[in-house]
Amino acid sequence: MISLLDSPMVGSAPPPLPAGPAPVLVLGVGNLLMGDEGVGVHVLRHLEQQPTLDRVRLLDGGTGGINLLAELDGARAVVLIDATRDGQQAGTITYLQPRQVGDLPRGLGAHDFGLKDLFATAELLGHCPKLHLYTISVETLKPMCLQLSPAVAAAVPEVVHAVHAHAARLAAPL
Repeated sequence: MISLLDSPMVGSAPPPLPAGPAPVLVLGVGNLLMGDEGVGVHVLRHLEQQPTLDRVRLLDGGTGGINLLAELDGARAVVLIDATRDGQQAGTITYLQPRQVGDLPRGLGAHDFGLKDLFATAELLGHCPKLHLYTISVETLKPMCLQLSPAVAAAVPEVVHAVHAHAARLAAPL
C-alpha cells in the first residue's frame, strides 16, 4: 500500500525510477563489536569513501548470514570481505575464488555458518553469483572492542585498493 507520504505533489516531477540491481555486490561482513572479527565491515566503510563505481553496490552485511539471500538477487558477482583465523600471521591478506560452497574457508563468528548457508541456498535456488573472497587473517578476538589490532588495521588500505580495483573490473561492461 502506498502512503500519502509516498505520493508526489501535483505538478512535481515524477520520482526517479529505482535503478536495477547492480551486477557487482561488494559485501563486507563481520561483527564490529569483536575487534578484528569486524575487519570486513571496516574495509567496507573505507570503500564508501572511495570514488563511486557504476554497477557496483556496497553492502554492510554485518553478521547477517542467510538473511542476506535477497541481497544476492540480480548480482552477477559478489566480492566478499571477511576475517579468518587460518593460522597465518595477523594482517595476512588472501584472495580466493571458491568454485563451490565447500571451498569457503572457516570463518570466525556467528556469521560463519550463515555465510555457507547463504551461498548454498543461492546455489540450490539456481542463482549463486560468482564469488570473489578477500580474507584478512586475525589471531585474537576482543569482545566489546571496536578497534582493529595494529597488524589487521595495517592491511585495510591494501584490501580497500584491491577490492575497489577488482570491483571496477568485474563491473566493466562485457
